[in-house]
Amino acid sequence: MRLHYLWIASAAALATAGARADSFPVVETTIDKIHAAYEAGKATPEDVVQAYLDRINKFDRTPSPQPINGGKVNQPLNAYMLVNKHALRDASKLDPTARGPLFGIPIILKDNIATLHMTTTAGSVALGGSEPDRDATIAGKLRAAGAIILGKGTLTEFANFIAFGMPTGFSSQLRFQLFQLGGDLAKVGYGFNSYDPRIDPRTTAPVNDGRPVLATGGSSSGPGIAVGDNLATVGVGTETSGSILSPSGQNMIVGIKPTLGLVSRSGIVPITAGQDTAGPMARTVTDAAKLLGVLAGFDPNDSATQPCLTPGKCLSDYTPFLDSNALAGAHIAVPKNPYWTSFGLGANRTALMNAAIAKMTALGATFEDCDLPDQDALSAFNSCLSTDDTAAREAAGPNGTAPCTSVLGFGFKRDLNSYLANPNFGPGVSASSATIPVRTINTLHDVVQFNADHPEVALKYGQAIALGSDAYNSPSIDQADYDADRARDLFLTRTCGLDPLYTGVVPQICHDQGVVPATLPSCVTHPHDAVLFPANFGANPPARAGYPSIIVPAGRFPNLAKASIDAADPTFSPKRSPFGVTFSGPAFSEPKLIGFAYAYEQASHCRITPDQNDSLNTVSCP
Repeated sequence: MRLHYLWIASAAALATAGARADSFPVVETTIDKIHAAYEAGKATPEDVVQAYLDRINKFDRTPSPQPINGGKVNQPLNAYMLVNKHALRDASKLDPTARGPLFGIPIILKDNIATLHMTTTAGSVALGGSEPDRDATIAGKLRAAGAIILGKGTLTEFANFIAFGMPTGFSSQLRFQLFQLGGDLAKVGYGFNSYDPRIDPRTTAPVNDGRPVLATGGSSSGPGIAVGDNLATVGVGTETSGSILSPSGQNMIVGIKPTLGLVSRSGIVPITAGQDTAGPMARTVTDAAKLLGVLAGFDPNDSATQPCLTPGKCLSDYTPFLDSNALAGAHIAVPKNPYWTSFGLGANRTALMNAAIAKMTALGATFEDCDLPDQDALSAFNSCLSTDDTAAREAAGPNGTAPCTSVLGFGFKRDLNSYLANPNFGPGVSASSATIPVRTINTLHDVVQFNADHPEVALKYGQAIALGSDAYNSPSIDQADYDADRARDLFLTRTCGLDPLYTGVVPQICHDQGVVPATLPSCVTHPHDAVLFPANFGANPPARAGYPSIIVPAGRFPNLAKASIDAADPTFSPKRSPFGVTFSGPAFSEPKLIGFAYAYEQASHCRITPDQNDSLNTVSCP
């Protein structure tokens, strides 16, 4: 079976590579350190790649079927869906006289980014045999900059847009691959967070299904795991709403969700063109900034990048904004409703937020509690996800009162079908085995049908969201509904939501349409440089607005389920969870946000490598 062969071939490449595996220390290394080693003649790209391959073989792979020892011990991390069996060859072919900004830097790409000579599965067994005929635009830019693609990272299936209740880091394709290697079909399919890479010991549903005791975050879980545990120097994830911020926070790394249009999406398996983007994931703000400069820029194959033709919008170098004094004089809004309140931040994470604010206040920033003016109206306009939601949205029509927004649901069907119809990337090809014949996948409906025909592998958590998306079957009104909903999204998240915090002006139309209270607090009458959110709790408004965000490590806190885990197994001792703070700003404010993030990072130094003895019941940085 093709995918089985690829998995085994990758493992064989790791086991038979050369003898210099320990010649370069990859743990917590950076782009600058690797380049310095090259310049000094202390390492070659092959040395660095080999050192990473050796570490992947140690922590991400196992010759034994999973789960190991019934899940009672540390599990393989499963950060990689596929390791590039030609990584050493690719390293050896780099031209040392044409060194780009990422020369010889090993990188992991989320497995929804089309990559030549490697499968691109989006975590779906329905696409498990898909090999695109060309790179996604950003994959090509990375190669041109000298990067070495180590492999494809696991992810929450279809970027967490297929089923309700699916844990982050789970996918049917990873499940299928591990099952083909002898794994327990009832328990495998998950990536594991290196800060506690064990299976949840509780025996009651739904947490007794083999999931990790510490969430990986998602949907860009594989790049988050790999970068967090030094299985790659940097990574590229994608985000529709929270999918870079979430795994970056959970794996104690830096993640940048760029402005919509800063980075090309051509060749990326989509959810919706209205919100999708790709972005850097790194252990330091410096490396994230370096990677962003390579990813950013105009692409004629993605009309959203048109603003990059305007000078100053999209930069090729963000490192000049790495300023340890950037927070001096900054004025930052802190929306607490609902992000600190009804979202359940809790005492421990509240303490970490307050500590971060205190640290930045000492650096010269001022903070002001200030909610989005139209937060109640925004919270009421949620995504249509189920088939009932789809029916209700179609019944309302573009001129009626929409019960929910179709931007994600309709966008997924429209844009996935378009991706699969592009001869450079599609059609899709399913995984196959002795009992599962290979199938060509041309549409979302084909995905749904393949899954329904093979539920034992494909549907551990069902596919209710995919069914809801596939139910958009009224072309005469669905696009018009989408356009109306997208306009409403922008009105609520930009015009009457985030923009007033950045400009200090609430437009009269927000009052006229009744989406803001008659009396507003004084905080919305003066501008703020940024908004500060806990973890990925505030991912939704900037994602819908197309605005940028950057998350930075801010400490650790006890596992949220510690009490019930201790009750189930008093000897288990769950380890602490990483936590991050997120800066968000208006469109193309990445330079300012990078400066804020860097200043906080340099003053706090909250990142710490995974500590297998960390079972404290305290909050701390680091």
